[in-house]
Amino acid sequence: MAQITPDALRRHAVARTLFTPTTLPKAIHKLGFVQADPIRAPARAQDLTLRHRVAGYRAGDLEARYPTLAIEEDFFVNYGFVSRELHRLMHPRTARTAWPKTRWTQAHEVLAFVRERGVVHPREVDAAFAHGKTRNWFGGSSNASTQLLDGMHYRGLLRVARREGGTRCYAVRDVNEPAPDVAAAMDALVDVIVAKYAPLPAASFSQLVMHLRAAAPQWGDARKAALARAKARLPRALVDGVTWYWPESENPASKCHAPGDAVRLLAPFDPIVWDRRRFELLWGWAYRFEAYTPAPKRVRGYYALPLLWRDEVIGWGNVAWRDGVLDTQLGYACGKAPRDTAFKRALDDELGRIEAFLQPR
Repeated sequence: MAQITPDALRRHAVARTLFTPTTLPKAIHKLGFVQADPIRAPARAQDLTLRHRVAGYRAGDLEARYPTLAIEEDFFVNYGFVSRELHRLMHPRTARTAWPKTRWTQAHEVLAFVRERGVVHPREVDAAFAHGKTRNWFGGSSNASTQLLDGMHYRGLLRVARREGGTRCYAVRDVNEPAPDVAAAMDALVDVIVAKYAPLPAASFSQLVMHLRAAAPQWGDARKAALARAKARLPRALVDGVTWYWPESENPASKCHAPGDAVRLLAPFDPIVWDRRRFELLWGWAYRFEAYTPAPKRVRGYYALPLLWRDEVIGWGNVAWRDGVLDTQLGYACGKAPRDTAFKRALDDELGRIEAFLQPR
């Protein structure tokens, strides 16, 4: 294998995940996991991620087609959409927080209710059981039924059947499969991480494997051994003092990773930019997601989308869709836009693609 350089790592990071656009089922299968976020600016993160990888994709296609796809909403390293194969690897799941007997009694009553009706909206459960209010994660008040349904979903008793106005509607998850071999399942989960986020610096690799505590809390003690096995089997290279890992079938130095001239505005959780540590190592500046940062303290904007040109993330864009008109405000890490006319043409092409993506079907 040719020497691995920072330039090769950048090209590899971009080329391996920006595969030729394909169908929605094939793209999700290839990605394995698509992180979700409820903020729409100008579209939800899952839609912004998929538009680069699915031919003719429009905002909202994933939610509209979800009931017909072999995918599930679930936790992996974060919450999002996973292939059925990945979903099965994480279950049966035992949550870190044990429920008391009274909570399990409520859960079984709700489970029977959902089974009888097929698919239920949380308001139906709340109306039928009147569980009252409870404190939520943010310190406010929410329906206790909603938290119960969330907990049942996480524990694998329920699955998300569809969404109505963004609200999850649930069905019973009837699966009677034997528990998987722990080591084999953990190795497979780690392989999904590597396939999604490689090339990975060692510190990020370790961090992501530790995030599997959300995916499979019942196997929390198996994470360190799974990480050690992965580090022993995966190819790696020391580049500028940092050890990097990638899948066995890939070569970061391959000439097939030569970048094209495209400009792309990426979701904040796109696999190219998700890992902020890797981002700084590859592109030399710090990108931060600022939606939850107080407005006076924001540097780049509420929902700044990293701006990729060729194999360089050169800036960011804040994009809004108002009455069918695209409003784009761009910023650049070096303080100004490239003067290359190829960049201007590629940027116009990208903004045109975004306009088409945001048009309703």
